[in-house]
Amino acid sequence: MKLLDRYILRQFGKNILMIMAGFISIYLLIDFFEKIDNFMEKGKSMGLVIRFFMLSIPFILEQMGPVCILLAGVVTLGVLNHSNELIALKASGIPLRKITAPIIGAAVACTLILLAMSQFVLPRTVAETNRIWNREVKGRVPLGIYRNGRYYYRGQEGFYSFARPDPHRNEFLYFSYSSWDRNYQLSSLIAARRAEWKDNIWTLHQGQVQTATGNGDYMNQVFTVRDFGFPEKPADFFVPQYHALELSLVGLYRDAKRKQSPEEASKAWTEFYGRISYTMLGLPLLLLGLPMLLMVYRRWGRDLSLAIPVSCGMAFACWGIWGTLQSLAKASYLNPLVAALSVHLLIGSLGIFLLLREDS
Repeated sequence: MKLLDRYILRQFGKNILMIMAGFISIYLLIDFFEKIDNFMEKGKSMGLVIRFFMLSIPFILEQMGPVCILLAGVVTLGVLNHSNELIALKASGIPLRKITAPIIGAAVACTLILLAMSQFVLPRTVAETNRIWNREVKGRVPLGIYRNGRYYYRGQEGFYSFARPDPHRNEFLYFSYSSWDRNYQLSSLIAARRAEWKDNIWTLHQGQVQTATGNGDYMNQVFTVRDFGFPEKPADFFVPQYHALELSLVGLYRDAKRKQSPEEASKAWTEFYGRISYTMLGLPLLLLGLPMLLMVYRRWGRDLSLAIPVSCGMAFACWGIWGTLQSLAKASYLNPLVAALSVHLLIGSLGIFLLLREDS
């Protein structure tokens, strides 16, 4: 490895560690003051508090990793430019692409580390933080499980099973509710193609009711639309926050392969491709941020003082576009793979074009 590459890599490493430490500290400080009262009210030990926040660090890195890569690269090149080292290197005949190659290579390495963390580390830490916060602090226990595209919940008087394409809407597909007697015999089974919760009433569409009449016989009643007074409401169907992050990348892939309905398959593939694309978002942002730094300096005579706010604004704009595309993909308006790659291809291509133009 050349001396110049080692020097730039060392600067990039220092900068990304400093930026990550800063983001982690700010995030933990805000989160600490928001949640410490909940821990104290439950009488939890300080050891549990420290364990909870330490286990939150992988999640913070998952969320802030792309912008950390962007800012580390911009700061590294900005320091070289501010100290006139960049001008000296270019004057000695070293092209810009060779100067930025170590930065881009380091960004690729950091992205691979984040992907590995998303596969091996994040599912365990998120599962543990969910357990601590929901069970030990909030006293909430999930009523059921999620298996093969369906949710299964145990209520006060019976068992629910359904598919829920959108967790933010109170609409359920292939809904069933069963109740059992003391001898563990099925007393009634209510099944419907679709169910909805509105105005504190369960309304089922296109279903039937099977009621035990004794001696193993059942009475069937078919209905088109009918209201029921089930004791539970959708808010009781508790699912931990960041539940999808408890699955590894391989787990998300296997979950998507098991989906059968188009709606659930579209959502599952969006989760899988979206997790990967979000982690890799730092690389195209960096490719665009590096030439923007030089353009800002050439036009306004400033580098880091203006380039960092511009880079942050660009990152938030890309996040907004990425989030919009993910929403469209979950709603089946857009192919999940197209939604995952479009921002990367657009931003990355523009960044490479601007870098080559700066190098000419």
